[in-house]
Amino acid sequence: MKNKKIRLEAIEAIIRVSTFRNQDDLLLALNEKGFSLTQATLSRDLKQLKVAKQPTANGDYAYIFPADTQEKTKSIARDVSHSFAANGFLSLDFSGNMAVIKTRPGYAGGIASDIDTLPISPFLGSLAGDDTIFLLLKEQATKETVLETLTPIIPGIRK
Repeated sequence: MKNKKIRLEAIEAIIRVSTFRNQDDLLLALNEKGFSLTQATLSRDLKQLKVAKQPTANGDYAYIFPADTQEKTKSIARDVSHSFAANGFLSLDFSGNMAVIKTRPGYAGGIASDIDTLPISPFLGSLAGDDTIFLLLKEQATKETVLETLTPIIPGIRK
């Protein structure tokens, strides 16, 4: 059992520092490290470690661990959300304790949803249509506070 534990630790370490497209490449790397095992054993080890195969940006596949998958998925979702908001944003105008964001058609709902999920917000609430978001600001909210709050969601808002 001790050998298996060492082998599993080696597989994890190798996968974390290198990218492998398939089990044959990983098996060769393990053989170079002095581990002698079959493809069937490697397959069982990968299953036990809960290693997943995920597509990469260049169309290949790479082995990753479940926690890595969740973090990458969250990161990709954040990047897509920010890109979505930045590409859909058109303008921001203020009037008293109100603000109106104009977007391209179809973008307002997604951006408003991101705004509504902020943990700390200068807004009392929002209403979104197809291409317009109405924001009701808290009394102490300033234009600068609103811009600071919205910049992480809509990176191009200060332009």
